[in-house]
Amino acid sequence: MSAPQDWTPSTSSTPSPRPGPDHVVAGLKGTDEGGADLVQLLTPEGERVPDPRFDPYAADIDVEALKELYRDLVLVRRFDREGNALQRQGQLGIWVPLLGQEAAQIGAGRAMAPQDMAFPSYREHGVAWARGVDPTELLGIFRGTDHGSWDPKSTGFHLYTIVIGNQCLNATGYAMGQKFEGKVGDGPDSEATICFFGDGATSQGDVHEGFVWAAVYDAPVVFYCQNNQWAISEPTERQTRVPLYKRAQGYGFDGIRVDGNDVLACLAVTRWALEECRTGNGPVLIEAFTYRMDAHTTSDDPTRYRLADELELWKLKDPIERVRVHLVRSLGVEPEFFGEVQAESDALAARFRQHCVDMPAPAPDRMFSEVYAEGSPAVDAQREAFLAYHSSFEGV
Repeated sequence: MSAPQDWTPSTSSTPSPRPGPDHVVAGLKGTDEGGADLVQLLTPEGERVPDPRFDPYAADIDVEALKELYRDLVLVRRFDREGNALQRQGQLGIWVPLLGQEAAQIGAGRAMAPQDMAFPSYREHGVAWARGVDPTELLGIFRGTDHGSWDPKSTGFHLYTIVIGNQCLNATGYAMGQKFEGKVGDGPDSEATICFFGDGATSQGDVHEGFVWAAVYDAPVVFYCQNNQWAISEPTERQTRVPLYKRAQGYGFDGIRVDGNDVLACLAVTRWALEECRTGNGPVLIEAFTYRMDAHTTSDDPTRYRLADELELWKLKDPIERVRVHLVRSLGVEPEFFGEVQAESDALAARFRQHCVDMPAPAPDRMFSEVYAEGSPAVDAQREAFLAYHSSFEGV
């Protein structure tokens, strides 16, 4: 194979120049556009478009089901916005917003069967909602009072994982266990696992180790990458030479890219992928092509690394608006329905806020009592010194 023109070896003693940033970016255009391979069932204009491969996986989504999906999207966005406001007012130490990614999460979460298991990172508030986790149960993590208060077994939703990409190893191990225990097959009780992570996590070794083990053992796990275009301040094209979903080819399993702002497409594609895994044809990688409309977390300032024009472009692809337009124009849903959903979202936000404000302050020694299973002389000494220091402020 001949070398590319820019890489022709130099015949002089001076090394030939390496490709610069412009050269690299020019070769990565396929990573920042949806492209012809993008699965889409509902356009940004609210038009339903056919897809012979995935239409059967959304065949049961009639007008009532689509109204429920719309309700999910609105309520999740509403309490997410309230979480942002609570952090700004000092009620939360941090909040991780999902603005713009509601469809990617609700579509995937609603595609799961009750017996399936989800492994989230720290932004999957919409998946938590779909799995029956009350939004107030998320608050303890971001207020610093607990590490997650829901039951992963009964909800089929694991506790949040803060270490980037680590949940891929956990999910792969869990899925391997499902296979070893004979829970994969054609029966109605067959199980699968789904693992959520962002585009930034694909640069972590844990993700690739998970891919390797899942491929070797045919583990029934769907790797669900929410490509929101930015790994904090690094764009996707700085992390990969190919679209993320094509990375699956290197591990020997299927990869697919779906419009992450299309709740119908996310639902259908995830249903297909989970079915593949339950019947022994996994693993599968889904790249949900979406956009993070807000900051990475409330400690981040996205205006320092991305342009306002980019944000305005993605506002036209809003996941909620396209469903609303389709419900009104194509299905004749009356305004009263949207008013009811808005009122319900306001009530949820008020309950979410009140729960947060009423939460007791954590005891000052929790960093010692809730981290180590057993004490040690060194830790005990640190605890006593810290409590003595803390008590010195009483009455000040």
